[in-house]
Amino acid sequence: MKLQSLIDRAIQFPSITVAVAAAEDEDVLEAVQEALRRRLSRFLLYGDKEKIIEIINAKFPHLINKGDVQIIHALTNQEAAEKAVKAVQLNEANVLMKGNVQTAVILKAILNKEYGLRTGNILSHVAVFEIPDFERLLFITDAAMNLYPDLGQKVQIIENAVAIARSVGVNWPTVAPIAAVEVVNPSMQATLDAAALSQMNRREQITNCLIDGPLALDNAVSSLSAEQKGIKSEVAGRADILLVPTIEVGNALYKSLTYFAKAKVGGVIAGAKAPIVLTSRADSAESKLYSLALAICSTKH
Repeated sequence: MKLQSLIDRAIQFPSITVAVAAAEDEDVLEAVQEALRRRLSRFLLYGDKEKIIEIINAKFPHLINKGDVQIIHALTNQEAAEKAVKAVQLNEANVLMKGNVQTAVILKAILNKEYGLRTGNILSHVAVFEIPDFERLLFITDAAMNLYPDLGQKVQIIENAVAIARSVGVNWPTVAPIAAVEVVNPSMQATLDAAALSQMNRREQITNCLIDGPLALDNAVSSLSAEQKGIKSEVAGRADILLVPTIEVGNALYKSLTYFAKAKVGGVIAGAKAPIVLTSRADSAESKLYSLALAICSTKH
């Protein structure tokens, strides 16, 4: 499976509207243009209207007078974030997308008690990677939102990731809680949590997936490594989802794959009332497009 398959699947979802907060950004507008070319969705662009039109006129003339694009002026990035979040809250849009705005600003709007998008569940980041010479898509969670999740939070993070994986056709995902070793060590909390999560899965407290751990990274993704170490597990070597123990592990793994392995990636925030595309301002237009496709696919989950 390739990330292109996300786009192919997203095209099948009709009448999707995306609200973009602070759309005055070339990479964001390039992703918008490509999404429109592929007929993925329509867009509500919130931000400095003059700057957005200036960028469109200079770089993306195909967006001029486009019926599927509406530009709504906002005086500040904070106002743009608030208006975009409210559009999703009021069902005027199905997906929220971060533009050229700081993450803290848009998260403040998302978490607002009056008009925000919280559901009572934990919000978590799910990234999906297409890695050269790796035979399947690989999901990693949580590399961006939760710092040091406890056992209860990890349950919800897994549930969010499983819902995202299932939305793109991985109907029974395998989940590997990652640790430094593949045995339970009372001195290593990650291994204790991994063992508890595996048992909760066996007792159907966590459903729609198969969990086994703790597993070190090599044993989770390489059948040869698991075989050499004598690990008997239905997940070892076949993990679809890697649950990282802390944000540092997730962040380092995420950036190692993109910078060293040249992996392609899309990501989404799950657990809110609607999918949230919360890419970095440094992410490419291609990555933003894959993230958008992933969010569209997950609207029904």
